[in-house]
Amino acid sequence: MNRCTYFLTAALTCLVLSSGLLPLPASAQTEEVKPNVRQFPKTAYRGELIVFSAPEITMDGKPDRLSPAVRIFDINDKLVLSGTLSTLKLVVNYMRDNTGLVHHVWILNSEEIKQKMPGRDGTGVSTNIRFMSDTPPASDDGNTPYDQLPRFKQ
Repeated sequence: MNRCTYFLTAALTCLVLSSGLLPLPASAQTEEVKPNVRQFPKTAYRGELIVFSAPEITMDGKPDRLSPAVRIFDINDKLVLSGTLSTLKLVVNYMRDNTGLVHHVWILNSEEIKQKMPGRDGTGVSTNIRFMSDTPPASDDGNTPYDQLPRFKQ
């Protein structure tokens, strides 16, 4: 008999305490909630990202790659895995690492898209790395004197 009254008392106590947690009717809100606007590094670029199969992406319609340690932040500044963004077309701000791979990505909300990126025209990325394929091939017309030919280390 004591067990029954104990459980009945506990059930009524839980019911009374949980009634305070019930949501109240919502009152009309007059002001519209605007998303947060984050501060981005001055070296960030604006682009359009599509993830195909990580690390393969396109940035502004050109094939590109994500770095192995890429950090992708959603509109709430939470980390997102690249696999969850597969085939979505997203407007992002991004930064590259010193090898030229996309390293930091911020998915933009509606307010951040309206902002202009200071000092960036979106025409491309300038790096201090020069690959052999970027240099023009050396040409020789056959009349170069022997002492002016390029020397190679032995």
